[in-house]
Amino acid sequence: MREKQQVIDLIRKAFRGTVHPGEAFLVGSREGCEASEVIVPFMGVADWSQVAAEILDANSEALSFFSEGGFRFFLPAYLIADLKGQLQTADPLFHLTGGFSDAVVQVPTKVRVYEKTIGKSALLNPRRYGAMTFYDYARYRLSIFAREEAEAIVVYLEYRQDLDSDGIETSSITAALDGFWRERTATAPHASALRKHVDDEAAYIRDLQER
Repeated sequence: MREKQQVIDLIRKAFRGTVHPGEAFLVGSREGCEASEVIVPFMGVADWSQVAAEILDANSEALSFFSEGGFRFFLPAYLIADLKGQLQTADPLFHLTGGFSDAVVQVPTKVRVYEKTIGKSALLNPRRYGAMTFYDYARYRLSIFAREEAEAIVVYLEYRQDLDSDGIETSSITAALDGFWRERTATAPHASALRKHVDDEAAYIRDLQER
């Protein structure tokens, strides 16, 4: 088992070059006002390491309402605060493991007891997303991380798994590691490849405009 400070240092190193998506692209939902309100404390923040743990915890819903780019940029702040025991409400672990395993819950009504499947194989919302399951959505949202970032996330998940002496979170962490994260450490593009792509596209657009 790694030392806590080792895990923190790995996260800082992996995310130190992560690019801010831009103020206009921090919010992932334009439905209602809650998403925009929750994101307000993060507006104008160019360095994720400067966000106080109190702000992170008071705005736990931000992990759901960030855009993919916003989630990628601010996640390390949540991970480090979690490792330091500074979070009471925010739960970054859930957002990294949800959707990779199934659970069945029984919901009693006056007529009958319904068995509802939640998690991996459950449909997201057929009217809006057709056949997309929570597993499909989880893979989509979490595919934003570069390989180095995914490697740091795996170390975080393994550390949390080692701490789970009661086994409450072990199955969901194992499912996420085996069903997604370990693969991403081998197949996700490196951060340098992302930077090169951005630079190449900028050069391409510049040359087109100069024609």
